[in-house]
Amino acid sequence: MVGKNLKMPVVFIGHGSPMNAIEDNEFAKGWQGIAAKTPRPKAILCISAHWYGEGTFVTSAITPGLIYDFYGFPEELYGKQYPAKGAPALALRVKEAVKSVKVRLDEIRGLDHGTWVVLYRMYPEADIPVIQLSIDGNLSPKEQFKIGQELSVLRDEGVLILGSGNIVHNLSLVDYDANPYDWAKEFDGFVSKSLEQKDTKALFEWKQNKNGKLANPFEDHFVPLFYVLGASGGETPRFSVENIFAGSLSMRCAVFGGLDG
Repeated sequence: MVGKNLKMPVVFIGHGSPMNAIEDNEFAKGWQGIAAKTPRPKAILCISAHWYGEGTFVTSAITPGLIYDFYGFPEELYGKQYPAKGAPALALRVKEAVKSVKVRLDEIRGLDHGTWVVLYRMYPEADIPVIQLSIDGNLSPKEQFKIGQELSVLRDEGVLILGSGNIVHNLSLVDYDANPYDWAKEFDGFVSKSLEQKDTKALFEWKQNKNGKLANPFEDHFVPLFYVLGASGGETPRFSVENIFAGSLSMRCAVFGGLDG
């Protein structure tokens, strides 16, 4: 339970492949470990790399469906269900809390795999209400960070804010037999060091890093981190699942505040 003086943590999850929903691997176990050390949320607000576009929207369906937004995977994966309820009242609360941009309700959209695959392993009972916030790709990192700051009030209300993406995400160079590429290690290390040193300026300017564009040819998987950072209130991160998988996918997770034990 969330105590009177305990804020919920803010979490960034490196979500990787949808296969993490069905494979008994170190990534799933790492996510389960984060959930085990986290006070039980009253609700979850997820910012997923897979809802990236124009404008800021929040899901408001009473019963959100699942989006199987991937192709060529085993049939078992398409049969997975995660029947978490939505939270229309929380969606309205998000709309109220965010002042810097207009937030619009989306009563149709379900939960994409950046959300449900992670939560399937963290909270398998699917008994915690879940909503998603979209990423506006037209906003700067500072503006995305600002939205996170405005959302931080929800932490005192029992809401777990979870960003889902990858710090390094270059699918074109994935090689399941490869060790982590040097450039991937460098960029992952740059981000982790910047987080530890609370150097938000360096993170806002991540594209200036010599390996930034190689690490993230598209920014969709990286920018959930800015929403998380804004909501973190400058807390020091704790890292878990620090691996780089298949050469070019950082599975690093970061937890800011609120852990039990």
